[in-house]
Order: sequence, then C-alpha cells, then structure tokens
Amino acid sequence: MERFHWVQHRCRQLLAGDSGRGCYSPPDGLSTKSSPQSAGGRRRTVFARHGPHHQEHQSASKNYKSNAIRTTKYSLLTFIPMNLFQQFHRAANLYFLFLALLNWVPVVEAFQKEITMIPLLVVLAVIAIKDALEDYRRYVFDKRVNNNVARVFCGFKQTYTECCWKDVSVGDLVRLSCNDIIPADLLLLSSSDPRGVCYIETANLDGETNLKQRQVVADLPVQGEELTPENFLSRIECENPNNDLRRFRGYIEHPGGVRVGLHNSNLLLRSCTIRNTETVVGIVVYAGHETKAMMNNSGSRYKCSQLEKRLNTDVLWCVFLLVVMCLVAAVGHGLWLQNLRDPVFQVDGETSPVLAGFYVFWTMIIVLQVLIPISLYVSIEIVKLGQIYFIHNDLDLYNEQLDSQIQCRALNITEDLGRVQFLFSDKTGTLTENKMVFRRCSIFGVEYPHEENARRLQVYEAETDKVAGRSVTLQLGSSRKSLSCPSLSCNCSSVSLHTLTAESAEDKDQLPTGAQARTSVFCSRMAKEVVPDPALVQKLNWFCSSVLPLSDSSSSPSSLELTYITDFFLALSVCNSVVVSSPGHATHLVPKDQTPLRSLEEMKLMFQRFSFSPFSGLSPPQIRGSPRSFTSRLFTRGKAGTLTVSLRPNSATYKSDTDPERDLETSTLECRPDLSSIGDGEDDLQVEETEEDLRETHPDRAGEDGGALAKEADSEGDPEDELLYEAESPDEAALVHAARAYRCTLRGRSADSLLVDLPGVGSLEVQLLHILPFDSNRKRMSVVVRHPLTGQVVVYTKGADSVIMDLAGTPTEQVCSHIRKQTQRHLDAYAREGLRTLCIAKKVLEEEEYEVWMKRQLLAESSFENREELLLESAQRLETDLTLLGTTGIVDRLQEDVPETIEALQRAGIRVWVLTGDKQETAVNVAYACKLLRDNDQLLTANCGSKEACAALLEELQQEVQRGHCWTDWSSGGQLSSSSGTSFVLVIDGRTLDWALQEGLKSSFLETSRRCKAVICCRSTPLQKSQVVQLIRDQLGVMTLAVGDGANDVSMIQVADVGVGISGQEGMQAVMSSDFAISRFKHLRKLLLVHGRWCYSRLANMILYFIYKNVMYVNLLFWYQWFCGFSGSVMSISWVLVLFNLLFTSVPPLVYGVLDRHTAADILMERPQIYRAAQTAKVYVPSTFWITVLDAFYQSLVCFFLPYFAFADSDVGSLSFGSPINASALLIILLQQVIESNTLTWIHVLVLVLSGGSYFLFVLPFSVFCVTCSPPTNPLGVETLQMSQPLFYFLCVLTTVTALIPRLLFRALYNTFHPAAVLRSERYQSRTQCSNRSHSRTNSVPLCADNPGLETSSAS
Repeated sequence: MERFHWVQHRCRQLLAGDSGRGCYSPPDGLSTKSSPQSAGGRRRTVFARHGPHHQEHQSASKNYKSNAIRTTKYSLLTFIPMNLFQQFHRAANLYFLFLALLNWVPVVEAFQKEITMIPLLVVLAVIAIKDALEDYRRYVFDKRVNNNVARVFCGFKQTYTECCWKDVSVGDLVRLSCNDIIPADLLLLSSSDPRGVCYIETANLDGETNLKQRQVVADLPVQGEELTPENFLSRIECENPNNDLRRFRGYIEHPGGVRVGLHNSNLLLRSCTIRNTETVVGIVVYAGHETKAMMNNSGSRYKCSQLEKRLNTDVLWCVFLLVVMCLVAAVGHGLWLQNLRDPVFQVDGETSPVLAGFYVFWTMIIVLQVLIPISLYVSIEIVKLGQIYFIHNDLDLYNEQLDSQIQCRALNITEDLGRVQFLFSDKTGTLTENKMVFRRCSIFGVEYPHEENARRLQVYEAETDKVAGRSVTLQLGSSRKSLSCPSLSCNCSSVSLHTLTAESAEDKDQLPTGAQARTSVFCSRMAKEVVPDPALVQKLNWFCSSVLPLSDSSSSPSSLELTYITDFFLALSVCNSVVVSSPGHATHLVPKDQTPLRSLEEMKLMFQRFSFSPFSGLSPPQIRGSPRSFTSRLFTRGKAGTLTVSLRPNSATYKSDTDPERDLETSTLECRPDLSSIGDGEDDLQVEETEEDLRETHPDRAGEDGGALAKEADSEGDPEDELLYEAESPDEAALVHAARAYRCTLRGRSADSLLVDLPGVGSLEVQLLHILPFDSNRKRMSVVVRHPLTGQVVVYTKGADSVIMDLAGTPTEQVCSHIRKQTQRHLDAYAREGLRTLCIAKKVLEEEEYEVWMKRQLLAESSFENREELLLESAQRLETDLTLLGTTGIVDRLQEDVPETIEALQRAGIRVWVLTGDKQETAVNVAYACKLLRDNDQLLTANCGSKEACAALLEELQQEVQRGHCWTDWSSGGQLSSSSGTSFVLVIDGRTLDWALQEGLKSSFLETSRRCKAVICCRSTPLQKSQVVQLIRDQLGVMTLAVGDGANDVSMIQVADVGVGISGQEGMQAVMSSDFAISRFKHLRKLLLVHGRWCYSRLANMILYFIYKNVMYVNLLFWYQWFCGFSGSVMSISWVLVLFNLLFTSVPPLVYGVLDRHTAADILMERPQIYRAAQTAKVYVPSTFWITVLDAFYQSLVCFFLPYFAFADSDVGSLSFGSPINASALLIILLQQVIESNTLTWIHVLVLVLSGGSYFLFVLPFSVFCVTCSPPTNPLGVETLQMSQPLFYFLCVLTTVTALIPRLLFRALYNTFHPAAVLRSERYQSRTQCSNRSHSRTNSVPLCADNPGLETSSAS
C-alpha cells in the first residue's frame, strides 16, 4: 500500500510538471507525528523556535544543549579541588602524599613535618601553574568564540537581529552572508543562488581548502528569494548528535504530510565558512557541544611510549630496593635493641624490639624516600617539551612552499622515533606528489599515446628540476613549486576565517600567499596545459567538419567510435563534483534562460550548411547495453534528395598488428561504410562529384580541421575566459582539464544541471538527475544525467579498473569483446609505466527502469535503519551491465628525495612496507623508481583466486624463502640477515591479503613476510592496512610507524605505535589523526635518523643518570644506619636532604636531556647504520639499569667510608661528619654527568657551576644564621668550621677521584674495544658491500607464484 501511494504521488508530480525530486509521502495509515520513544531514543525532533509550533519546540528541545561552548576544565571555585583530584590520580603523587602524612605520626617521624611536604608541594605547584595557564588560554578562546555575532530571526521583531553565538539555540533560523563562519550545525533551507546551492570551505574543520557544495532541502520554495521565517511550518526529524562528519540522516515533513529525505549535502557544519554565496538561511539542528565539529574535538593525543613502560618497570625495582633497605634497617634495629646492654644514652626500654623495628621500617621509608624519583616524571615532561621545541624549529623540516613546519601532536612519544623497526607507507600522496597530470588514454579500444603531451611533461620537469637544483628521479620527477590558483571570495565579509583558529587578521595578512586559505586547488600549470593527441583531434574534427569520411581513408572514424569518443569526454566532464569559477565570477552557474535540451531540429539546422552529413544513416550494430548512436538520430535527415548511407552489420573490419610491441602502443579498430548498397542515378553521381570536388577544392581540409581543436584550445587562454576548477581530488581536476583540452569543457554547475561545451555543438545544458559519490567500498563514482542530445537517461561511471571491468557486461558482440580485450592490454601497459588508471563506462536506462530505481533510492535515502547498507545496495543495483568506453592514464610524479630517503631508512635497519590501493603493476613500478626494489631482488608475487590456493601459495613461498637461507634475528632487534645475500620482496594483492589475514593463514603470511626485505600490498582497503600494521605490531613485538596523507590512511596511522600524517593534497584527515605531521616524505629521514636517535638516547641516558644519583645519595644514608643502631638518624640537616634532589642536582639532568648529542646531525644523515643501536634498545636495557645501580653502590661506599676512616677515633659530630660526605657526593654526581655527556657546551658548564655553587651558597649562610631551623640538631657554625680546614678539601678531592676512576677506566676501555658509531657504521657498510658483490653473481631466479600454476618467472 505504501508503494502505491508513492507511485501515485510521483505521477501527480510528473503531471503537474513539478521539478522537485526526492519526495516521499507516507500513506494515510502511517502516523505523521513522531512517537515519544523515537524522539527520545535514536532521533531528535526540531521545530522552528518562533512560529505556530512554539509549544512543540519548547517540549522537544528542553534537553538540547545551548550553543555556548566551554573547553576549560576548571573555574575559579573548582580549580584547586579539581586540579588536586586529577594530580593525585598519579601513583607517584599519592605515594609522596602518603609519606608526608606518615611523617606526622610521632612514633615514625624522621624530619620536621613541614619539610617533608616541600617536594610534593613544589611538584604540585609547578603542574598546577602549567594547567592554569593552559586553561586560561582555553577560556580566552571560548569567550572570543561565544561572543561572535550571528543574525538570528527574532519572533517578536519579525526580523533578523544580531546576537552572540552563545545565545543561538536549536530551532533558530540563522541568516549568513558570504565569508561568515557557521555558528552551529544548520539545515540549509534557503540560498540566494537561484539553483539552491551553497558553497562552504571546511578548512577550519578538516583542513581542506577546496570548496564543498551544499544544496537546499528539496521541495522548499523557489530559491533566489529569501525564505519567509514565519511561513516555515515543517517538522525536522534527524539522528541524534554524533561525530561522523560525512553522514547525516533524517527527513523533513511538510505540513501536507510529504516527507523529504535529508542528506549530508543539506547540512552546514559549525566552524565552516560560507563562500561564493551571498546569503543563506538555515535552521539549527545541533548546537554547542552537540555539533559534529565539537564532538570531533578530542584534544591532544596521548600514547605511552616504550621507554616510559621500561621506566615503570625500573621504578618498581627501585621500590623493591627501598623495601629491602627498610627491612634490613628494621631487622637491624630490632636486633640492636635486643642485644643492647647498659646503654650510655637514653633508650626507650618500654617498646619491644619487634615493635621498634616496625616503627623504624616506616621511619626509613620516609628517610629513603628519594630513592623513588618523584621529580623524574616532571623532568621527563620538561625534557620532552625541550626536544619538541628543537624539532619544531628545525629548518630542514620546514616547507617554504607551503609555509608549514612539522607538528608534534603527541607530546610524549618523541623517543619512540628512535626505535622504529617497521615503516608502513601509503603510495599516492605519500611517496608521490598526488598532483595528477593527464598523460594518455584509450577509447574504443584505440590507444592515444599523447607523445607531445609526454614531451611537455619532460620539459616542465626539467625546468622545475633546474630551478630546484636537483636531479630528475627516473620518470617520476617532482615539482618544487605548486602553482595554486587564486582564491575566491565575496565582497562582503563579516567574520574572519581565523575566528576559530585563534589567529588575528593581522597575522593572516602577514602570512605568505601559499599559506592563506585557498578555495581553488589542483590548478597547476602542468595539470591544465594538456596537449591533445593529433589522431584523437582529427577524429573529433570529423564531428565538426562538413567533409565526409571517405571509405578508403584509414583514419576516418565510424559513427560508433565517434559515439564512444564523445561519451568518453562527456563522462570526464560531468562525472565529478568539480565547482567551476573564474577570477571575475565567484561561481559559474547554468543560465536560467538556457534551454534545458537543444531540440533535434535545432541541431539539424546547424548542419544545413553541409552538403551532407558525415554521419548520415550510419547505423552501427545494436549491442546489448549500448544505446543507439545519438549521431544516427541527430544527423539522419530523412528528406527527399538527401544521401542515406547504410552500414551493413558485417561491414566492420578489425585490424590489429600482430607485433606485440606495437600492440602495446596502439590498437586500431576501423569501421568502414559499405557504399555498394547506395542506389544508382543522381545520388551516385552526387557522391562522386562531391568526393572529387572535395579533393580538388580542399586537398588539405582534413589537415586544417586537424588543427582546429588546438587553435580553439589556444583561444581559451584568454584571461577573461579563464576557468578555475575546484575539485575534491587531483584525479577529478586532471580529467576535467583533459576533457577541456578536447573542447569538451565544463563551464557551469548547479544543483540539478551542468553546462558543458561540446566540439561542433556549443554549450549544452546537461540535466543532472542523481549523483552517487565515490566511496572506498564501491571504488567508483557515478552520475545519472539526461543526455543533452538524445534525451535518454544515461549513467556515467568512473572508477578503479578492477571494479569497472567486473561491472562491464559480458561481451556478446565482437565489438565489445575487442574493446574490452584491447582496453585491458592498455591498462596493463599503463600500469607498467607507473600510471594511475581509471576506467570510464556508461549505461543507458529506460524511463521505466530509472523510475523503479529512483523509487528504491529515495526510500533508502529517507530511511533511518540500515541507511548505508540500503544506499550501497541501490548503487550496486544501478551500476551493472556497464558499457566500457575507455580508460585514462594519469601520471603521479615521485616526491623529491624519496629514493634517497627509503635507501637511508633501509640502511638504518627499518623495514619499509608499501600499502596502497593501486594496481599491482603500478605499485611495483613506483617501488623500483623509489629504490624500494632493486634489480637483484627476488620478487614473490601472490595473486590467488581462492583461500585454498592462497594457503598452498604461502606454503610454497615460505619454503622458497627458507631455501634462500634468509632469516630474521628478532633477539638482536629484528635485523634481516642472510647467509647468501638473497633479498626477497613480497607483492600481494588485496583479495589474497584478505585470505592471508584470516586466522588459519595468518601465521604463514607472517612467517613469510618477516623474512622479506619489503612487502608491497596492492589493492588494499583501509581496514586491511590497519590489520597488517596490527599483525606486525602485536605478533612480532616491534616498533611500528605508519605514514599516509589521506582519510583512507587514518586507520593504520592510529593503530601504529607512531603515526605520521602528511599534509598533502587530500586534506588534513591524516594529519588530525597522527602523532606527528610533516609536509614531505623526505622529512622522515631526519625526523627518525637524527631527532629520533637524539631523543631516545638523551632521554634514556637522562633516566639512567637520574636513577644513578638517587641510588647513590640514598645509599649514603643507608650506610650510616649501620653505625647509629638503625635508628633512622641522618648525618645531614633535613633541609639539605630535601633540597639535594629538588634544587642542587635537578637542573643538570634537564640540560643533559635536551642538549646532549651523541653524534652530529650530518654524520647521522650520512651513516644511517648508527640508528641501529637505539633501534635494538641497547641504550636502555635491564643490564644497563643494573650496571648503573651497581656503580651507584660503589660510589656511595667510597663517598661514605673514606670520610669515615678519616674521622675514625675522633670526636667529630654527626653533622661535621656529614659535611664532606654531602660535598663529595655533589661533586661526584655533577662530574659523573660530565663523563657521561657526549657534548659539553657553555650552557652545560654554566649549569654545573651554578648547581655546585648553589649548595655552598645555601649551607654557608644556613650554618651562620640558622640556629633552630633544623631541630633537634643545631647546625650553627658546622659548615664554616669544616670548610676552614684543609682536611675537608683533601677528602673531597680524594673521594671524588676514587669514586670516578672506575667509570673513567670503563669509558676508556669501552671506547678502545668498541669504536665510535661512525667507525662501526663504516665497517658495517664495507662488509655489506663486499657481501653484495660476492653474491650478486649467483643470485637465484626470482619466484613468481600465481593461482593457476605456481610457475617460476624472472622478475625484470
């Protein structure tokens, strides 16, 4: 019954001439009101705030959030309690809070109560100040955003009034002008554009500067006139707020009960900017923190680095040492009390030895608390901030062209950059420029090589390389400069683009042009200046010429071929989402007075000047899925006295050169008309005379026509007629520019039509019926249009060749079979050249077929449940039995220095894997170009048709790799080793990879791939990319890094230990999901080999040094317990104990962790092998931790017992005994850092001197003026007396030298028997070169395994 009502409503629309689409009217039996359950469940209902539905609005929106945003964590009242609550979530802070409270217990009190709280208070205060400054910055930002002004309809004044963003609420009608920033998520109800479209820029949201088109909800009043708010009586029902930027589901119900489906194209997202549209009106559906922009604002990323995990383990060992020391002290004190006889001093005899030992245990916990490094975690955060500062300010990582520098989005994993073992990279936009340039094409099975276009690209590359001062990298060169098109904007501007980015207008003016927001991308000179192929131009000129294609001319095209050619370029022009503009006009629209379809009679009149039509009566054979040629319908005159030439079905002849080399270049399909069927008499005479006249009067007419297209293309260079194509992807822009080179020019776009120039015809309006956008599941895009010449409903589809070739109908005719076969050969040839390929196809629909499909499509669009699945099913139902038109080859040049970067990473021991969605041949070609593959590598190819074949193939490959004696030693860091010098590279396609990642075959795939030098995964989906990264990360336990530039790389970037996004041509989705963001792939070389190595070694050495100094000083207190009955007494004043780690020795480790350099940057870049030491974690392993602890034990023994023996049998007091011990310990700790440092600058010297001087500047005045500052002890005059005696200085020198001699001796021996990293890398390189030379001659034949027969072939 519901379907009957829909058909009835649709028939009424068609009879009434209603142009609206997408309407769905529920049957009478269905309720038009939303149930409370649906409104309060997974949907929300929105009414206009001011109008007759005011009461419904009040009840429906009472639980909706306001538009005010608040990103701050605290307020003035809640800052102290909330900040303390968050800080005490850290175990270290809780531990020291426990010790501070424990010291208030009298029986276990070790120091003054106030002193024990100083370290904790200092740490809490420093972090609180940092949090307060950050929160205040967020408060200022929130206040500025909330106070922005928007024009909102006021029901009392019946006009639009200005109000702050924070006062906007759900249901408000908002009026925006050009360049206004959208204050909330709006449903677009009206636009000043007569076609009901609106253009927005999403740079504030996802970083993409190209324009996006949004359109008004269907069936609303005529556009071009502003919406009358008081007459808006519709009800909106949509899904609850979510963070999916690319999905919006719902419907709008008009007062008459008609429901219209709502889509993402109807939604204006908060923080986007209105462009190229004077005025729009929308109703707020999501506000404030419920908007999609705010729900995607997750803040900074947090990851726990491997070094921090190792540190947590070592801290537990420190806790274990602390407990052992305290237990020893407790047991010792109990035994001491038990064996004490006739004490000469006062002892508490009422407490049992066991209980006294229990008290001493907790007293010693307080005394030895320094062993647990509370300040280490704060120091690590400070050091990482310093490291990030130097990374940000590295000029080698700055891209002057884009005015962009590296971004460190995850602040706590900088050291993981120094331990990467596996690198997973995307290809397009990551290794390549992602600046697509049309190179060549194949239409109707005929290949057009575009040789002049190839020479143009070579000249351009040579020019840019000469300017850039670098060499060309094979065929895939790189451009150093991007010629971006000028940005477009409207005259009026109310809010700056930088309102939401905390950037002032003055700052924007100071930015270079390349850094400003652009509304036009992919407009480089290389992409626009396509040189047409002469053969293709000549065929197109037959369409414009009055000359008959002579039957004996081998170059004359058939009517069917011309149909394919015209449909091919028409598909390139209309099957896209390109926005057309020009410097003088914001947006090119289809004129309102343009005739929707040029009538056939008008088209005939255009050719009445011809003696006869060149296509008259050519009737190609009818094949399934192919429409009748529009040329036969258009140019057949049917008048008396005209010539009608018929083509017999068997008159088409196919010629192809048997030479395989020539077959790769071109394949010629000729269709000659059979003139023998023409009748006798005047018609024959007319034909003969015409041919003779043409040969005599126009002997070179064809040649002139052959250059007509090029001349017209040159005439388009007029600046007044310059068109700017704003595309969402570089592929779209390249194809539209290629079509324009052949005079098939896209000149305007509106919501339901396109304005296209066709050669010889002029401007035509193409009615746009439906768009099926590209998605990663379908891997294609389709548009449904009404053909401008035939009036038929035609589906044009473009997409990946693997998909389109499968969707093309089974060829039953010889013509289609030949086209498919030749096109496949051309696809393979393009892939071998490294070109990106796209197939173009079409399908003609009958009116009834289209109506049936449209009905199901609208039902899917207006549904809530399983909407995505229904839309996918509807698209797949339409995109079947396609007619293959041809294919395109687009060149995507390699970025600069990519081969050198990959080679350096491989020499550093990093495995580089390429995960791409491109064809296998294209990926392999690019791998050779970027030196991921070399001529002596063995290529293992895995292409299977079933899971069983995949299992057999993986077993075969695994045996082959094992026969090559290739093995991987993961105990030494996962380095690839080989006794025979053989290197294997695995190439696997997406279907085989899907089976290989299943549970039964996962281990075989892992075992094979881990032994390969590199792996190339072709035709892989985003999910497969993340699965591969997760498999390697979890199963092998290695450090992984993933790098990509597009939204399809986000999943693997987030799964990897370190995610790197490249700010390329596909927006900022990858950057926003990454830990580090760079602009070029070559920056990885210095980021990993230099900064990664530095960050890891600095932080690891600083942690070891921190642990060393704490253990060393704590042991001094522990040794003293053996001579004071384990009573918990100390030989120093409590202030010195607290400030020793908090002040005297706190700054030198920070400088050490930020500025120390084991090796210079230029050496690290030249010798990537040095990276292996950090990669294999030899800097910070359990053995180094225990060696450091033992060294600290030895130094503490020397530092304590040398003064002890010196003062033996003397009457020196405990504080006098501790004075040289503290001074010696400070000197030993500071000089230990000098020994361990690899770099010693004036900053290091200054900090060391100030640290040592601060101790003496504190203890001397303290000893002179402080009498009761450290009860029960009296430090008055102790330090001044000790420092006035020569014995003090003698003990300091002797103790320091004795303690440091072993460390100096160890360093000398280590450097003698283990040369510097530079020398080791040179020896390794020489051994590698010798091994490669010895085994290059005996390299075995590569294995290429395929599904049919596991045959072996040579990889060339």
